Amino acid sequence: MEFALSEDQRMLQDSLNGFLKDAAPLDTIRKIATVDEAAGAALASGLDGLGLAGLHVPEAQGGLGLGLLDACVVQEALGNAIAPSRFLATTVTAHAMRHAGEDFLPGIASGDIRMGLALTELSSRRDGAGVTMQKDKVSGKSLLAVSAVGSTHLLAADVDGRLHVVETPGLSVMQTIDRTRIFSEVQYDGDTSAMALTPDDEVLAAARLLVAADTLGAAQAMLDKAVAYAAERQQFGRVIGSFQAVKHMCAEMAARLEPSRALVWHAAHAVDTGEPEGLVMATLAKAHLAEAGTFIARTATEVHGGMGFTDLVGLHYWFKRIGVNRQLFGSPEQCRLDAARLQGWLQTA
Repeated sequence: MEFALSEDQRMLQDSLNGFLKDAAPLDTIRKIATVDEAAGAALASGLDGLGLAGLHVPEAQGGLGLGLLDACVVQEALGNAIAPSRFLATTVTAHAMRHAGEDFLPGIASGDIRMGLALTELSSRRDGAGVTMQKDKVSGKSLLAVSAVGSTHLLAADVDGRLHVVETPGLSVMQTIDRTRIFSEVQYDGDTSAMALTPDDEVLAAARLLVAADTLGAAQAMLDKAVAYAAERQQFGRVIGSFQAVKHMCAEMAARLEPSRALVWHAAHAVDTGEPEGLVMATLAKAHLAEAGTFIARTATEVHGGMGFTDLVGLHYWFKRIGVNRQLFGSPEQCRLDAARLQGWLQTA
């Protein structure tokens, strides 16, 4: 059995990569990282024009009705270009609402409803944070909310693992090492109304899977840049790519990365088709890509030598994206613990 992307999926991938090559070069990413609102708005407008908001929304609600595997193809391209986008938040919300909240889905597909994502309570709770709900009102604080700035609504999790859709309340920006994206601290004042959704383990799995795909794209970009640099940088009258040590470094990065792509595709396919192993595979994909991505980020920087630390080359944007993805929605250790729990290997307290 051949397991590969379909022709339509390859066309989607090629089309998006071509758009991002022109619309999100490194100079544009630098502007966005320094909070150039015009550059960010231009890129966001271009991505909206591609109809990505409706990719995972069912056709009956005005979307394309595509699956998580297609969404992973898109997120990999976005990670490769380190492009900021609310695609992750939009897709995870559409997945959470696939059995409920139909009134929201057409608005999500059209872009009239812009979703943020505040799911920290589902993965790792932080001191001083926590969201509770009483009588359809939410109170407390969420940290590391994704795409909350500029959103009309948030998909938020509470301390009991329940999901709620709330109108975006007060926000403050949280600084992380990754300046290509804006993360937020969300404060609920206790008067914020919420629409409860049915608890669903797939929501966190979908978020983790898309983060894994983002890391996959960013790691591929770092590998490509390392190989290209090794083929042109000369020392002692030879390109450094001819040295055995550099060859081994590039080969080991490729050996770590290629199986990771199959893991992400398989996990997404398993979730899309309702396979029992889908949730476990998505969780393990997140854990594995976090560690493989970290290795590739470090090794690619080493191949560049001192140039790898300069803003001229700009590797640090991909390096930091991978670093934040490692912890987002659960560290590798937390993900493996959750995978063990899903398989019944741990007793719940």
